[in-house]
Amino acid sequence: MVLSARGLRRDFGGFTAVKDVDLDVHHARVHALIGPNGAGKTTVFNLLTKFLQPTDGTITLLGEDITNTAPDKVARMGLVRSFQISAVFPHLTVLDNVRVALQRPNGLATQFWKPLSALDTLNGKAEQLIRAVGLEKERNAVAADLSYGRKRVLEIATTLALDPKVLLLDEPMAGMGHEDVGMVAEIIREVARERAVLMVEHNLSVVATLCHHVTVLQRGEILAEGDYATVSEDPRVRTAYMGTEEA
Repeated sequence: MVLSARGLRRDFGGFTAVKDVDLDVHHARVHALIGPNGAGKTTVFNLLTKFLQPTDGTITLLGEDITNTAPDKVARMGLVRSFQISAVFPHLTVLDNVRVALQRPNGLATQFWKPLSALDTLNGKAEQLIRAVGLEKERNAVAADLSYGRKRVLEIATTLALDPKVLLLDEPMAGMGHEDVGMVAEIIREVARERAVLMVEHNLSVVATLCHHVTVLQRGEILAEGDYATVSEDPRVRTAYMGTEEA
């Protein structure tokens, strides 16, 4: 177990967005967080990555309490996330996007006086990451010219540049065509061989084939959890998604 939450709660005024959430994320496993719109999935992500401070509860990363830790420090400790909106530098090449991501872990983030050629020391690692996500043919392409699916793949490469122990993916398949969904799912499967992955995903076919464990949220609380076969047969989950147990 590399990431754990106990009794996680977040209030916004008189509204409780997340209530009593317990979550365990394990190394080399893909864990899905699913639920209908408004269930609290992104809020849980924001709490785990410390973009929001919990009203109550504790969060542990690699055995260390991070409940009151700043988000930038949490990222440096190995908990890295992507967002629903693709976040790459559109006017840089694929290679340069990955080199930018590699600057901080390699001690070059604040050394602005050095010549641009100093970044050439990052090329080997950047090329390795680009190959890992299957972007070799696009290494010199400008990010703005990539398809939406390939931009999301590039974003995975830039998050991997930070060498995360736990990777949080917020709707990685959102907006993709069918041909890109399978490709990205395979990349996530490979990524999870060496780290934990927690993902919010609405594509239940992907969840069924990719994820080892599923946690279902409804109105900010855990409704069910287990493997996909177990939660998909739960009448409460069917009601939450379909409005009827017979659906």
